Amino acid sequence: MQNINATIITIGDELLIGQVIDTNSAWMAQELNKAGIRVSRRVAVGDDWEAIWNTLETEMRSAEIILITGGLGPTADDITKPLLCKFFGGKMMTDQRVLAHVTHLFENVLGRPMIERNAKQAEVPDVCKVLHNSRGTAPGMWFEKNNCIVVSLPGVPHEMKGLMTEEVIPELIKIFKRPVILHKTLLTSGIGESFLAERISEFEQALPDHIKLAYLPHYGMVRLRLSASSYDAAQLTKEIDEQFHNLQLQLADVLVTNQDESLEQVIARQLVASGKTLATAESCTGGYIAHLITSMSGSSRFYSGSVISYSNDIKKRILNVPAETLDQEGAVSEATVKQMVLGALEIMRTDFAIATSGIMGPEGGSEGKPVGTVWIAVGDANEIITQKFHFRYDRKRNIEMAAANALNLLRKFIIDQVKI
Repeated sequence: MQNINATIITIGDELLIGQVIDTNSAWMAQELNKAGIRVSRRVAVGDDWEAIWNTLETEMRSAEIILITGGLGPTADDITKPLLCKFFGGKMMTDQRVLAHVTHLFENVLGRPMIERNAKQAEVPDVCKVLHNSRGTAPGMWFEKNNCIVVSLPGVPHEMKGLMTEEVIPELIKIFKRPVILHKTLLTSGIGESFLAERISEFEQALPDHIKLAYLPHYGMVRLRLSASSYDAAQLTKEIDEQFHNLQLQLADVLVTNQDESLEQVIARQLVASGKTLATAESCTGGYIAHLITSMSGSSRFYSGSVISYSNDIKKRILNVPAETLDQEGAVSEATVKQMVLGALEIMRTDFAIATSGIMGPEGGSEGKPVGTVWIAVGDANEIITQKFHFRYDRKRNIEMAAANALNLLRKFIIDQVKI
């Protein structure tokens, strides 16, 4: 089976020096994959004429599709448009539709006058098909040469996504005969990647050549993904469903979910299905658990709120943690997080609560409580369970690990307490 190969080229010095994180190519690869188009390479290039030119020449030898983002703005360092004009042997012209659109945006939407620099956004090579950017000023440009399609898109994520969704992918679907690409994903907890691989080694070795298994460890859990592609959708679906079923049987005791979803989405389903509510009392995680939960649309159905009790004073005054508990056991202790859960349940009047307290680092540790020590408690009015963790990462990752483990502890607690 012949794959349709695509290359994504992201342009900008800011990407190479780490000033800006490239989220564009990840999103584009996901969307192309859904459309049956395989991304074989992702390349980041600086704002350098020769480097961009050479990358284009190299990628055109193996790719049927090249998607470029970045370098289309109105400033002097935005060289993508003139380079593509020369590369494809054209000359610059003003596209009247784009000019009218840019003028409307500035004069009617933004309430600012048009200047010559902005008007230059309407200049495009006469050898390209112009793609309308409904979300911004820089149009997309579609070129074809040597059986390769080259599409240039703005680097602004919101604008790039609009053009990909409205213009690029629909057109690529019309042009190419694409295989069906299927993925089946599950999430495991409580078993490391190497132990997991050992446990399912016979299953993995017995997989057909066209079905691949990927291990994706993340925050102490491991996501497993089966992937396959074929032009026979019905047969492929049957095969991958059978393999996925067998995989789940082997991992029933460590399975978190058999859907491609986050841990917070799993908990959201649990709470909505049971009609239960949740509150959080966060110290060391500083509201990160609340952020994960409220990032989901509809979380107001089950989530009441959070007390970010970073100081001992707030723990005492708001969550009613006894002063003697803090004095005798310390803020980072089992007794404290238990009291934080009780305080959150009382204040928020919810069915469940999570509490966290720990030392995220790099400062603040001691011999008895080193950096990375975290106590987590989850519970309801009848029972509270706790667990102590020792994380070994930097501050940001320690916070993320604490939040993930707190949510997973809650997930297991809900399963034990609620019949859904």
